[in-house]
Amino acid sequence: MTDLLPGARMREELFSQPEMWAAAAELRDAQAQLPAAGARIAVVGCGTSWFMAQAYAALRESSGQGETDAFAASEAFIDRGYDAVVALTRSGTTTEVLELVEHVKGRVPTIGVIGDPDSPLVSMVDEAVLLPFADEKSVVQTRFATTALALFRASLGEDLSAAIADATAALAESGDDELRDAEQYTFLGRGWATGLAHEAALKLRESSQSWTESYPSMDYRHGPIAIAAPGRVVWHFGAAPEGLAAQVEATGARFEQRGIDPMADLARLHRVALDRAVARGLDPDQPRNLTRSVILDA
Repeated sequence: MTDLLPGARMREELFSQPEMWAAAAELRDAQAQLPAAGARIAVVGCGTSWFMAQAYAALRESSGQGETDAFAASEAFIDRGYDAVVALTRSGTTTEVLELVEHVKGRVPTIGVIGDPDSPLVSMVDEAVLLPFADEKSVVQTRFATTALALFRASLGEDLSAAIADATAALAESGDDELRDAEQYTFLGRGWATGLAHEAALKLRESSQSWTESYPSMDYRHGPIAIAAPGRVVWHFGAAPEGLAAQVEATGARFEQRGIDPMADLARLHRVALDRAVARGLDPDQPRNLTRSVILDA
């Protein structure tokens, strides 16, 4: 039992994100452990980690630093001659990730980006990049995922100062009741922000049992826009395609888009998810049917 208020852990962890990103940006040795420019790699994870892998893969390849694929660990095609496999996992105990690393052991170099330094994955991978300062007690991931992405972005040569400033400002804002109480949410993004859109939908679904969907923004008009309506939200991460806002607003739905760093906008969504869960009488620190790590029976 705990005497903490519902969502107390999630609140503390999500509000610490700017500080965590700044710390990750300074981890030069850890960044150097990640695959060098030119390497052909696969990045794997489950759930939130898979979506962060998608964002990293898009950023790395679009910046010309090497072919990069992202897979759900259970569905990964890793026998393709990769130079390395990067496994992202907060707990280091997820069954599918452990099985994949064991499968390629001795054949493909593996790099684990891990929150728990005492997890079994640490001794299984060839290189372990440890982020214990960003690990979490809440079941619902917020800061570990974004801190890992901050590490990836810094390793690609990005300056995170604007993202940190944007997140600090966004998290300091007052709550938005209309945004919090919407009937339904669709999240959209382009390029690396597509992974953030998928993660946003998962986060709101996990924490508040809400009806959420997510798509690449250019695909949204190929069917999903049919459910846009008054009382619903279409949230776009990053710059939106021309004309999309007007099309969404014509349905009566709210089009939510900020001219801030998409990773900072994800932190803003974390705040909405927390506020929505608490307003509905839920405890996002103990979400229904979920555990901190998925460990499957043999």
